[in-house]
Amino acid sequence: MLGFAFLATVINYLDRQTLSVMAPVLLEEFHISARSYSQIIFAFMLAYTLMNGVSGRVIDRLGSKIGYGLTIAVWSGAEILHALANGALSLGVFRFLLGVGEAGNYPAGVKLIAEWFPAEERSLASGVFNSGASIGAIIAPPLIAWIVLSTNWRTAFVLVGLLGFIWLAAWARLYRKPEFSANAKRVPLGALLRSRFLWQFTLSKVFSDPVWYFYTFWFPQYLKVAYGFSLRRIGEVAWIPFFTAAIGNLAGGAAFSGILRWIKRAESARRVTVLLFSILMASAIFIADREGPVGSIALISTATFGYAGALANLLAIPGDAFPKEVVASIWGFASMGAGFGGMIFSLVTGWLVERYSFRPAFVLFGLIPLLAAWMVWMLPRKAEIEMHFR
Repeated sequence: MLGFAFLATVINYLDRQTLSVMAPVLLEEFHISARSYSQIIFAFMLAYTLMNGVSGRVIDRLGSKIGYGLTIAVWSGAEILHALANGALSLGVFRFLLGVGEAGNYPAGVKLIAEWFPAEERSLASGVFNSGASIGAIIAPPLIAWIVLSTNWRTAFVLVGLLGFIWLAAWARLYRKPEFSANAKRVPLGALLRSRFLWQFTLSKVFSDPVWYFYTFWFPQYLKVAYGFSLRRIGEVAWIPFFTAAIGNLAGGAAFSGILRWIKRAESARRVTVLLFSILMASAIFIADREGPVGSIALISTATFGYAGALANLLAIPGDAFPKEVVASIWGFASMGAGFGGMIFSLVTGWLVERYSFRPAFVLFGLIPLLAAWMVWMLPRKAEIEMHFR
């Protein structure tokens, strides 16, 4: 089951990265400006944001098998439709549809982890599951560049989209329910919406996830603008920050295990780990002082390592305080916050890049993770939440 969640996330990020890797080609072919490109990203984030709150609740109602299968079918079909694009408008429409489907991946994955793993193992399991994002982002630049250079960009969208349907066929045949099931109290939606934990956790995601979206959507274009990299050169090096993110996912789980031996309480150990890895994300502030691509890529790689290590623990936090029957709903609402943050900061990024340069954007995305970490640190504890629901 963990393997399915990992592979779904790999495919999720392959689908998401196809546009960013091919952005230098498509922006030139369709004469799309940096601001228009930011609006295409905004369309994806709008759908992703709106559907996260819906998808989490739907997955909790339908269960993991149907819910996970439905979401990957929708986003894979949308990915294939990108092959029909003929300009900024159609790319924006197909990107919107992709966001509708992709919104379900993390609520479904978090639910699966909560169903199959006890609290002390969830950070590492979440790290493995979330490392699929990094692996997908690592594979995407060389794979997509190779497909485009060997065939064309339309074929790249079709081939990547078909991977989701292969996953779906295996999922339908092999999925099974957990062999164990703890008795847990169901939390009504109204009570959940009155929880300070839900809204504060959601707000923390407003300031943490846009950092990842920035590197995911803008890093290839940064390499072209700042250093004149060709598509072939981008394919050769754009995977590096995502490789360090893959390591960061596992490091986040390992660091939690070490800190847990010292602190003894899972919810406290997780918050300490989030804070430590968030500090690493501030390395992006110093990119403005680097003149060459090696130094910049090293600092960006440090930031993505920190993001992934922090997220491996964030993914497990809702399961520390709430029953597994509502963790997809909680993560769905939190991901709405991430989506709103991504929408706002994608437009800010487009404005900064077009009006100034990438430098102020790197400073911005080096600072906001510290605010997010503080919000996580101040989240209500499990005892306080249980008292709220009595």
